[in-house]
Amino acid sequence: MAKIYSKKSLATPKMQPKKETVSFLLNYSKALSYMKVGKMKIEHIAN
Repeated sequence: MAKIYSKKSLATPKMQPKKETVSFLLNYSKALSYMKVGKMKIEHIAN
C-alpha cells in the first residue's frame, strides 16, 4: 500500500480547447438571456 502513495504521478499534458469549442461557448453565452416572470426566472435562447 505504501508503494501506491509513494509513486510520482505522471505529468498531465496541458489541454487546450479547440477554436470551435470556444466559439460555440461564446456564441451560446451571448444568445442566452434570463427573463423574470413573477418569482420565476425563464431562460431564453435567441437563436
